[in-house]
Amino acid sequence: MKSKLASLTPAVNKRVLLVLSGTMWAGVGLLLWQFAYQWLMTIERTPALWLGGGGMGLALLIHLFGFSKLAAKNIQRIADKSNPTCIFSFQSWPSYLNIILMMSLGIALRHSSLPREYLIPLYVGIGGALVLSSLIYFRVFARAMVKEPEKWA
Repeated sequence: MKSKLASLTPAVNKRVLLVLSGTMWAGVGLLLWQFAYQWLMTIERTPALWLGGGGMGLALLIHLFGFSKLAAKNIQRIADKSNPTCIFSFQSWPSYLNIILMMSLGIALRHSSLPREYLIPLYVGIGGALVLSSLIYFRVFARAMVKEPEKWA
């Protein structure tokens, strides 16, 4: 029974998981930036610069003290797996619950009566941190292709 279930699991090379992870993180970050950009275009220039700049500062903090560590843990988990591995294993299962919670919170915030000026720094910050942290995945992928192909084969 287990072998039949294993044969149905969509499996890929670990290097694919690195690219998939980086692409997902960057894609979500860019989506959050798109929301923030649309809101920034509706306010005056000086407040928009302050809100966007504050969001970028927040992005650096979130990246340095949060998402970069999470990306490193995910990369180590991927490295420890054997090839081929399940395509959904680029995140741990508890992380999927966290993602669902964060998506639900984001949707609730977007549809709330909170002024968009409060949401702009948050969306720029989280979006920027996701984009910055996605670069870690791409850097490890590049290294895996050039310097450590046997580790990731």
